[in-house]
Amino acid sequence: MHILFVTATRIGDAVLSTGLLNYLSERYPDARLTIAAGPVAAPLFEAVPRLEQVVIIEKRRWALHWVPLYAAVAVRRWDLVVDLRGSALAWLLRARDRKVMAKGDAREHRVRQLGHLFDLDPPPSPRLWTAPHHEHAAKVLVPPNGPVLAIGPAANWRGKQWRAERFAELAHRLTAANGLFPGTRIAVIAAGHERAQAEPLLKAIPTARLIDLVGNLDLLTASAVLRRSALFIGNDTGLMHIAAAVGAPTLGLFGPSPIEQYAAWGERTAVVRTADPPESMFREGFDHRTTDTLMDSLSVEAVEAAAHALWCRLEIAAA
Repeated sequence: MHILFVTATRIGDAVLSTGLLNYLSERYPDARLTIAAGPVAAPLFEAVPRLEQVVIIEKRRWALHWVPLYAAVAVRRWDLVVDLRGSALAWLLRARDRKVMAKGDAREHRVRQLGHLFDLDPPPSPRLWTAPHHEHAAKVLVPPNGPVLAIGPAANWRGKQWRAERFAELAHRLTAANGLFPGTRIAVIAAGHERAQAEPLLKAIPTARLIDLVGNLDLLTASAVLRRSALFIGNDTGLMHIAAAVGAPTLGLFGPSPIEQYAAWGERTAVVRTADPPESMFREGFDHRTTDTLMDSLSVEAVEAAAHALWCRLEIAAA
């Protein structure tokens, strides 16, 4: 059996789709999987069981990226084509069965929207697969000698980025002698091109307790690092969804983006959002390319309180 799974360009959306991919893998244990994804998200799938191929969807003007994708996958008759991007691709291919994602209800979480495609309630939770070399690399980067607080200070656009100086103050409070994680090591995780965003935080952490992972991780090694973390705190990004998918206690910081659709998913997660509602942030003349952060109405005190509340909830659940 051969399944074609067409998923997202963005990391976060791709992570959220992995629950459905895992469902298909378990439902059809003999199936060979071909996954089509954008170039940034594609590495998430390299350790998927029974993976036959990852096809990269390179974005092109006028939707011409569908042409090389069609050429790459039209050579076979598929048993099942799952298209989460709602394109015409599935109808152009030879296939025994097709599932094509329609536009979802904006009031409903993306994971639930995906579950509706196969009438799954509850929907399958996201999960990620790693290879031994990812786990080994994570163990080398973050030796198992005490807890680690992981922070994701960057974002793919400035409006969603809580100020690095506030992350620094939060890290100081949480790792102080009377904090949640006294004296704990702090791992800062971001892509190489995001170093400038993280720099104020990196400079504020004592060298002896800093684990600087900015630009040092591929996505699956990052997932292995996050699995070893006591707590992850970060902006609404793909990294937040990776942390939640691997079961790390995860606190997501939200401002302009919709919590209803993109909150971190799972029982070990929580979100905290700006005092200003999203609708107040997009005024006439708004341009996401030039905006400064829209997260300033989210205080350090509010995030610290949310971290304590999440940790308390998890301790009660574990008792």
